[in-house]
Formats: sequence, structure tokens, C-alpha cells
Amino acid sequence: MLSVEELIYEALSLPSSSRVFLVEKLIESLESDIDENIQKSWNTEAKKRRDEIRNHTVEPISGEIALAQIRQILER
Repeated sequence: MLSVEELIYEALSLPSSSRVFLVEKLIESLESDIDENIQKSWNTEAKKRRDEIRNHTVEPISGEIALAQIRQILER
């Protein structure tokens, strides 16, 4: 069996389309390990946030602006 380092080296030598396929399969394998209660909580939170945006309770901002604000906070 290959070591993790050898596996990474081999994977990085694959063509781009094969690397994408490999990443998708690895992510799929992790998704099956997700706790159902945690997933339900995330789904509930996502729906709550969606509804807040639809009802104009909150004003969404772009990811770029959000990251800039976080960087400002961290620089303090």
C-alpha cells in the first residue's frame, strides 16, 4: 500500500479531469460520515437565513465585502 505522501504525489501527476474525479469521490466518502443531527441543524440554519433574506430582515453582502470586514476585525 502507498503511503499518504506517495498517494499525493501520484494523484498530483494525474490529468486535471482525473484529479477532479478523485476529489469528488473523496468528498462523497466524507459526506457519508456526516452526523444526521448536525446536517439537520445546518439545513435548518440555511433555511432560516434564506427566509431572512427573502423577507428583507437582513441585507446580504458579497463574499468579498464579508472577507474585507473579517480582515479588518482580525487586524485590530
